[in-house]
Amino acid sequence: MDILILGGTALLGRAIAEAALRSGHTVTCAARGTAPAPEGTSFVTVDRDDDDGLSPVADRIWDAVVDVSRHPGQVRRAVRDLRTRHWAFISSLNVYAAFDRREQSEDSPVLAPLSGDVMEDMSAYGAAKVACEDIVRAADAPATIIRSGLISGPGDTSGRSGYYPWRFAHPTGADVLVPDDPTFPCALIHVDDLAEWTVHAATHRLDGTFNATGPTVALGDVLTTAARVAHSDVAARPVPAAVLAAQGISAWMGSPSLPLWIDDPEWRFFATADSSAAIRAGLRTRPLEDTLADALAFENLRTGPRPAGLSDDEERALRAALAAS
Repeated sequence: MDILILGGTALLGRAIAEAALRSGHTVTCAARGTAPAPEGTSFVTVDRDDDDGLSPVADRIWDAVVDVSRHPGQVRRAVRDLRTRHWAFISSLNVYAAFDRREQSEDSPVLAPLSGDVMEDMSAYGAAKVACEDIVRAADAPATIIRSGLISGPGDTSGRSGYYPWRFAHPTGADVLVPDDPTFPCALIHVDDLAEWTVHAATHRLDGTFNATGPTVALGDVLTTAARVAHSDVAARPVPAAVLAAQGISAWMGSPSLPLWIDDPEWRFFATADSSAAIRAGLRTRPLEDTLADALAFENLRTGPRPAGLSDDEERALRAALAAS
């Protein structure tokens, strides 16, 4: 197959390009060029913010086009200008209107679509992805809409999935500080598993909307697995949510934070989804241990401030605050 990837130079887009190459497909990556495309692909420089920015790749019929954009205007222009036999659009679980129940299915209510062409900030991410989905569904060719869960493994620049393995591998004391919520439901999908299934969906021209994330596991099991892949015997020390809030430590992501956990009951099942339809359609996910081991390997290559979790000084300060209280 002759596959066009709109992007292809970072995290999932790059992994999709590499997976397509491994499957013997011809791959063209179309992007700004701020990062190199994988070896073995053809690269075309495009500016998707220009009205005719996709003209360099609009002169042929592609077997499949893969798009990861979050801006409705970019997706609208792609659907208008490109000719393809199949679309594969990477959406997100953020499209759902509520997260107060475990593993919701694809027919659950979603947010109202963003009315504009540009997602101005991350607060509009879910609505922007809903708008993008609607545009792709209205295209002439069949489409696979993939609502991705939290992506882990090599290239996770958010630092969320790799923080706990890295922290257990690089402790600042006799324990690792973690949320006091061991039953919090988590789900991670390895970037390569999602990429390989995206290629499978494109090559088999699956038409429909699919949740795609890993199995739901408790945060306590994630922490145990993180310690194991780090070959660490350091204990996990739970910290109450009220203490974290008092110290200015956020949940889920960012810095300082304790990732993969949310202390708001209305968002308790944010990371989970019923991925059974995708599994029936060929999605396969590797064991959590392998996923976290790859996340740790990527984290060990990182330099500079970490984008999620606690720095060494922040963890020591939190430990001191616990001792003082």
